[in-house]
This record gives sequence, structure tokens and C-alpha cells, in this order.
Amino acid sequence: MVQEMVKENKREIILTSPLSIEEQSNNGYKPPNILRMVLSLFNNIRPGADLTRFQLPPLFNLPKSYLQCYGESVYCMKKDMLSKCALGETAVDRMIAVVAWNISALRPLMFGVAPYNPILGETHHASRGTLNVLLEQVSHHPPVTALHATDETTNIELIWCQHAVPKFQGASIETVVHGKRILKVGQKGEKYVMNSPKLLIRLLPKPGVDWVGNVKISCQESGLEAELSYKTVSFLGFGGGNRSVKGRIIHSSDSSKTLYEIFGQWDRIVRIKDIVNEKTKVLYNAKDVISSLPTASLKDPQGVWESESALVWAEVSKGIVNKDWDKAREAKKTVEEKEREFRKQRESKEEKWIPKHFDLTYSQEIGWECSPKQKVVPPAPIIFPS
Repeated sequence: MVQEMVKENKREIILTSPLSIEEQSNNGYKPPNILRMVLSLFNNIRPGADLTRFQLPPLFNLPKSYLQCYGESVYCMKKDMLSKCALGETAVDRMIAVVAWNISALRPLMFGVAPYNPILGETHHASRGTLNVLLEQVSHHPPVTALHATDETTNIELIWCQHAVPKFQGASIETVVHGKRILKVGQKGEKYVMNSPKLLIRLLPKPGVDWVGNVKISCQESGLEAELSYKTVSFLGFGGGNRSVKGRIIHSSDSSKTLYEIFGQWDRIVRIKDIVNEKTKVLYNAKDVISSLPTASLKDPQGVWESESALVWAEVSKGIVNKDWDKAREAKKTVEEKEREFRKQRESKEEKWIPKHFDLTYSQEIGWECSPKQKVVPPAPIIFPS
């Protein structure tokens, strides 16, 4: 496993390889008899049960937080897909670029292991070139994550607010990701609003992890919309839908008229076809964008916040990397007990948790919404090479 360990004033920061299209064996530990061990975790859980509060033992953890994984899907790329969204000459060109970027944010996950559930107030702050990304866990129960990214060079701003709800379905675990992603292209005055696909973990009969469901990307300013449908293999493991994506780009005023057709596999090659001239070209090549990704590095140890994921979970990650499961288990217990103690203190004082970097609201009609408190995300101490 590629990793970086930096000690500063007795604080240890551990950064590990981002998820890429290669086999994930180098990003996490795969224990023997993995299926049997995973199934044993759910022996006493009924189908339909909400797994939001379910805690995995370190043996089943990747050495990183979900916060880091969300952030890495934005800044860990060999090709800069995000800035292309602002460079298109026409509204159609920009929508095509947004679709390609949206697909690039999906990463293959390894069956049997998952990142840590972030603690309340945990943050992750990283940069790639002039793109600065900041995440905060703004709610713990229910788990709500906020992301803000800005690039002043391209005048791009990205805001995510998502609330993932995993449920045990007997033969699978299905995670519905509520919330929306908003991509603002300032110089064009356009705002692209999109949702997330669902994460499906198949336990039986053939284990696997896939993204499934429908995604809609809409831009009110241009009137353009994109529809994407992600599919996987059938329940028995057959069929040609493995990691496939199919969709189209339309104008909202005439949804029956397709401008472009989109088809392919999101972890391989996705193509786009112009309906007018029937020309087809490659829209997205996963190998060019998310393969053999390097590990981020720490350039400014003094600038790391105490709430940084790589610091909060450092001892747990160190135990997992070294396969010292007793140490990892004790370290994870320490993090979780500290979080519970902070919650008890707030409850005893009747204090309400207030996120540091985002304003958080909830309504029955819309759900959770996050608004950044600062207009611009500052450069981060963690750097991903561009």
C-alpha cells in the first residue's frame, strides 16, 4: 500500500492511495473467507434495516474515512475533468463536459471493506493545482456530509450535500445517496444540478459492489438536461450490464428529442453519439483519468487542522496498514468513545452542534441542504499532484 506518514509535534498524518480502476488489493486488506465473514456481521439484522449506525470492525475498514473518499473523487484525477466544464465554447459543449466529469467521480469499490464513518465535525482539506476542496461532517445522526470546492482560475464552484442511507436487503446492501451536487460555472453564469446513483453491495449469490440507478443533470440557464442510467449484472451474475451506463442529452423544452446518446462502461470507455450527424467519439476513458493514481502528500504539517480525517484516524489507519488488528481496534474504540463523550457533554449543557464551515438546513420537501460560510476555499496542506 502506498502511504505517507508525517510526524509533526507528535501528530502522525497517514495518507494512502486513492481508489482507482485497478484491483483494490493495494488500497485495503482483504481477509480470508471474506464472504463468510461479511455475512456473519449481518446474522442478527433484519432485511430492510437501516445500517446508518452500524459500525464495522477495523478488519473490514479501508485505512481512510468516507470524507477522504468523497474528496478524492473530486481532486484525484490524472486529467483535469472539472476545468473542462468551463472551457466549452457552447452550452452543449459545456454540458457534455459536465457529463464526462460526473462519470469520472465514480470509483470502483472493493467488496468486503469500507471506509470509516466520519465523526461529527471531522474535516478533509486538500488541493490539486488551483482547485481547493473542503469537506465537513456536518451531522452524525443522520450522517450528512458537505463539500465545497473552488477554483478561482477557472471560476468554478462545486457544492455537495449528501445524506447516505444504507439498508440491508437480505442478499444485498443498498445505499441511497440523498442530496444534490451543484456545479457553478461562474464566467458563463450557469448552474448544473445533479443527483447521485445508488451504491449496491451484492452479498449473494455473487459478491460485488456497483453503482446503479438514474442520474439527472440539469442546467436551467441553457435548458439542457442529461439523463444517465447505471446498471449492473443480474441477481445471478449474468447479463451484459456490468458497470454499464446509458443515457442522453436533451433540451428540456423538448424531452422527446435526443441531441446526443451516451453509452459504454463507466470503469472503461464511455462514448457519445451526435444524433444529427451520427458521429461517435469517446466521451470518457477511465484509464486516462482514474488509473494508477498517485498518493497525495503533506506539504504543510503546521496547516493541518485537528479535525482532519488523516489525523483523526491516523492510529487506526496505521494499525490496518501494518495488519496490527489489536492496535487498530483499540485506536478505533478510542476515536468512537471520544466522540460519544463530546456528545454527552453537549447534551448535558443543552448545546446544539453548529458546523464550522457550512450552514445546515433541513426541510421535509427538500431534505438536507448545506451552504458554505466562505465564498472561497483556501489552499490546503494536503496536495495531490496535478
